[in-house]
Amino acid sequence: MSTTARRLAPAALLVPMLLLSSCGSESDDGDSGDSPGSTGSAVSPGAVEGFPLPADAEHVHGIVADPKSDGLLLGTHYGVYRVTGAGDDVKAELISPVMDYMGLAEAGPDRLVASGHPGEGTTDLPNPVGLLESTDGGETWTTLSRAGQSDFHALAASEDTVIGFDGSLVATDDGKKWRELDADVTAISLAISADSQTVVATTQQGLRRSTDGGTSFTDVDGAPMLALVDWSQGDTVVGIDPVGTVHRSDDAGATWSEVGSAEGPPEAFHADPDHIAAVVNGMLVVSTDGGASFGPPRLSGD
Repeated sequence: MSTTARRLAPAALLVPMLLLSSCGSESDDGDSGDSPGSTGSAVSPGAVEGFPLPADAEHVHGIVADPKSDGLLLGTHYGVYRVTGAGDDVKAELISPVMDYMGLAEAGPDRLVASGHPGEGTTDLPNPVGLLESTDGGETWTTLSRAGQSDFHALAASEDTVIGFDGSLVATDDGKKWRELDADVTAISLAISADSQTVVATTQQGLRRSTDGGTSFTDVDGAPMLALVDWSQGDTVVGIDPVGTVHRSDDAGATWSEVGSAEGPPEAFHADPDHIAAVVNGMLVVSTDGGASFGPPRLSGD
């Protein structure tokens, strides 16, 4: 499958509005079709109050915990932004080279991985950029593998394994040698357990789950139709559906319960023991009560 075909493939999947907001502004060469200063998404009446993201960020594709602070990192069309602070002191700072970070994931306490397309600050990189690694909190990145080959829109990682979908589902344990996984899984979002054995994938057909590292998947009977998922800790996986309803599993994705709502179609989603965060209606909203309620970020600084 060509690089362009891989970029466009998710547009026909589970949540067209969500995925078109993620990919629709790209031109065929992978660059954003909108100017960096273009206006962000309109806020829906009655939406949860949140932190309006900088217009330069354009679409947000991934959210991870910031290893350098108690804040969050947002992987966007225009770079990685660090969000810190609380109340009127919340701020978003561009910390990385300008690039389209289509995939962003934590791969250990001080390691991040990403994928996407070159931007103004990375014109020397091939398109797509393949798998990138950062060990300084997302400020600088090095290429590990698949440069010019892979644009991972779905990306998840443990300390030992990175798993991604770029038209096919693949995994690596060293960042360089890759293996093919279940060919029948067209993943929109991925989550992987700390031991790398259990993988949860959202797909057009519904939630699917693997207990052999992604070699084979089965349907999760009774699961909600989730758009995005993230592994929180232990056996806890958290997901969000196309309208913003948040669901939680405490048995590694086997059974699920509804916990609250972010009140809008999600662009990006993150769950850890302290925060559940989502980008909805052009705003970052955060829950500190396990997803029962959402509001503006309350994140301490450095």
